Amino acid sequence: MSRSAEQWLQALRDLGVDEPVRIMNVCGGHERSISMAGLRTAIPKNIELVPGPGCPVCICPEEDVFEAIQLALHEDVILVAFGDMLRVPVNVPKREPRSLEQARAAGADIRPIASPTEAVKIAEDNPGRSVVFFAAGFETTTAPVAAMLAEGVPDNLLVLLSGRLTWPAVAMLLDSEEPGFDALIAPGHVSTVMGPEEWEFVVDKHGIPAAVAGFRPDTLLQAMYSVLRQLRDERRFLDNCYPEVVRPGGNPGARRQLDEVMEVADATWRGVGTIPKSGYVLREAYRQQDARQHFPSYADESRKRVGEMPPGCDCARVVLGKIYPNQCRLYGAACTPRKPIGPCMVSDEGACRIWWSSGYRDNEWEGRKESVG
Repeated sequence: MSRSAEQWLQALRDLGVDEPVRIMNVCGGHERSISMAGLRTAIPKNIELVPGPGCPVCICPEEDVFEAIQLALHEDVILVAFGDMLRVPVNVPKREPRSLEQARAAGADIRPIASPTEAVKIAEDNPGRSVVFFAAGFETTTAPVAAMLAEGVPDNLLVLLSGRLTWPAVAMLLDSEEPGFDALIAPGHVSTVMGPEEWEFVVDKHGIPAAVAGFRPDTLLQAMYSVLRQLRDERRFLDNCYPEVVRPGGNPGARRQLDEVMEVADATWRGVGTIPKSGYVLREAYRQQDARQHFPSYADESRKRVGEMPPGCDCARVVLGKIYPNQCRLYGAACTPRKPIGPCMVSDEGACRIWWSSGYRDNEWEGRKESVG
């Protein structure tokens, strides 16, 4: 019989794990559920829940957003993108549009969409114009883009791809000298597509407990209970706490279409740098739909030197679980959801935006003088 959130919370308290434990929750959706449900204040005080790198809007390379802005401004195209991407800021002089939203205000034809099917419909309705789909996201949003291309699209629909895989960022943290966490809660929606097996390296290579969780408080608390019990009993394994959705092997059809349409390559993460084998590019057979093959390049290579976060913004350290959102000196001061400076304050999956929306308003920077690195 399944347990309620209250029962899992009591079971977690009864474990008797008293030493400090840091649990990273990779997924932005998990962070939203944890914060909105107030789980940090309900669990024992020795347990820290650390937001991880699971926000695609936050890590989309600055140079890719810049390229999309310039393409929309200088070519006769309709540019479509998932809604959150429209507000992501780039590092440009104040007189220039610093987001897709501002580029639209300057006259570019930019439209928010919620799914690839909307991009197809816009292309069908505008046969005389090129429609460029700026497709940024992790596996769960990249898989539908692959399916869209595999099933066939109008000739005038092109893709400006900025897809990323989730697990390589966690692998990078674990391979570093200071990973910053003792256990991992793996994302349920990514595991639904790619299979839970993607996360076995956490246990097998690094000896760190891991559990796949869904988005309700009960399944999140079950995952916390699982990894804490693994630590207590010194028995590490990958636990699937979301079996009603996550199955071994994931979604075979989605994985097959991803493999058919795209290949994995080294990729840049904003504020983090290049992570090996962490991005998607279109295969040769689908290059005719690659926007970068049809238009002059607006990918300014020099921007890779300025493609970090804006001055004073600590989003990169938030994404990597090095600090909490309200430990950034801009949090709630210069940077708010109404006027975001960093990408973590833009998206509903960004930790800063989630914390602000959940009522965390105190900035803990307190004038500290250490450098932001």
